[in-house]
Amino acid sequence: QVRLVESGGGLVQAGGSLRLSCAASGRTSGIYAMGWFRRPPGKEREFVASTTWSTSSTYYTDSVKGRFTLSRDNAKNTVYLQMNSLNPEDTAVYYCAAKGRGTTEYPYWGQGTQVTVSS
Repeated sequence: QVRLVESGGGLVQAGGSLRLSCAASGRTSGIYAMGWFRRPPGKEREFVASTTWSTSSTYYTDSVKGRFTLSRDNAKNTVYLQMNSLNPEDTAVYYCAAKGRGTTEYPYWGQGTQVTVSS
């Protein structure tokens, strides 16, 4: 099992920045990729960004490109999501997720952290 714990959410004004963290513990040797997802109020969960552990490739949804940066600290089994130029449409519960190799589904999820951007 892999346990994921997010932190760093909060309330910020439009144009501001936040940095989310996700620490993985447990059987982390099996992690192939980690990602960030979000669920805006009244909407479905959506992909935000992801990275593969072995190649360091990163992927972003179009709406956050140029504003969000995913980084990681392998030694700490932690990924970060630096969010700049936030706008009210970024308001959501942000979730960290992890998966092993050979699957498109993310079986491991954190508890989520609320990000609220005021206009």
